[in-house]
Amino acid sequence: MELRPTDLESLLPQGHRARLVWAWVERQDLSGMYAVIKARQGGAGRSAIAPEIFLGLWLYATLEGVGSARQLSRLVLEHDAYRWITGGVQVNHHSLSDFRVAHGSVLDELLSTSLAALMAAGAVKLQRVAQDGVRVRASAGAASFRRKGSLQENLEQARARVRELKAELDADPAQDSRRKLAAQQRAQREMQERVEAALERLPELEAIKRRNGGKSEARASTTDAEATVMKMADGGFRPAYNTQFATDCDTQVIVGVEVSTSGSDMAQLAPMVEQVEQRLSAVAPQWLVDGGFPAHEQLDAVADKTEVYAPVPEARAKKDDEGNDIAADKHQPKSGDSPAVAKWRQRMASDEAKELYKLRAATAECVNAQARNRGLQRMPVRGKAKVRCVALLYALAHNLMRAVTLVPELIGQGPTPSAGSAGVA
Repeated sequence: MELRPTDLESLLPQGHRARLVWAWVERQDLSGMYAVIKARQGGAGRSAIAPEIFLGLWLYATLEGVGSARQLSRLVLEHDAYRWITGGVQVNHHSLSDFRVAHGSVLDELLSTSLAALMAAGAVKLQRVAQDGVRVRASAGAASFRRKGSLQENLEQARARVRELKAELDADPAQDSRRKLAAQQRAQREMQERVEAALERLPELEAIKRRNGGKSEARASTTDAEATVMKMADGGFRPAYNTQFATDCDTQVIVGVEVSTSGSDMAQLAPMVEQVEQRLSAVAPQWLVDGGFPAHEQLDAVADKTEVYAPVPEARAKKDDEGNDIAADKHQPKSGDSPAVAKWRQRMASDEAKELYKLRAATAECVNAQARNRGLQRMPVRGKAKVRCVALLYALAHNLMRAVTLVPELIGQGPTPSAGSAGVA
């Protein structure tokens, strides 16, 4: 028998990270999460676990690099910090898993309101933003990707198996057998739905392949139809999601979050600028991105909202009549350039722009590295909407600790040395 202290309040020192997380959670409006809690018909049960507990657990777990609902449910029983957050309430992994992906709109609103508080306090001035994408492994194996013919064959097999199990279920009156058959039928039906989703996504993948000059037939995953094979940081190709973060350069506070199923950053600039404008009713005057972002149509789309700072690609070599190379200035506007593209080329020729652009790596790459260190290496969920929930939780956890450093008063800590040291992200 294991003896544990019953005075949970004595388990954690003042300024502990779990206390900071809870202090932040207590100040948030979670009415949207409470609104979906409903009583179940058919008998009395225990009271629903408060959303504050679920949110506090996931935020603290994110900061500690814990992404598995099963692991988190074990830590609730074994680890003092998690026990303190729950107040001794037991939480199973099914409930934890369901909560993480059930409140995407509320998490998005929490990001907006928490950013508004930081801006109102003068901590975030939104002068410069750095945007970058980090490719995170999807919860799907390479072997799950199938071509159209194979998917259609798998779909017919799944449908036939569902019909077969339904017939067995109707014919067998035994309770235990019915329960097993029902579980098998449910699993086959879910498989059928995944294959159908993969078939629905094939046209999109085929269009992408044609645009990129690919000749082989497109394939979609029967595990996660929205996952896409992308080139990863190590040069290999794996199923992944392109997670986009826009970060304030002065404070390293994340101000925008998006998830893309495209392996390219080329079309991600304008949507993120629009998202930040809608979220904060403002756009940073200067927007820093790497060389994968500045497609000309993207520069045109944001020209009236922000100045884009991104490296200009090297100009193609030209030759004179005698075949000698002519030095080309990549910063000189070309005949087909729009006004926005021409200004971008000229802007990046200045020493001031080159110096300013150094902030991009110092900001975006730092946030990406912290994301990796906090476990954002393989997604524990499937589907773009659920993946975005995980990304939003990471952004909230990251910004929470930045707030502890920048404006500890927002979470009731005051400018104390312990709060400041705990807030170092």
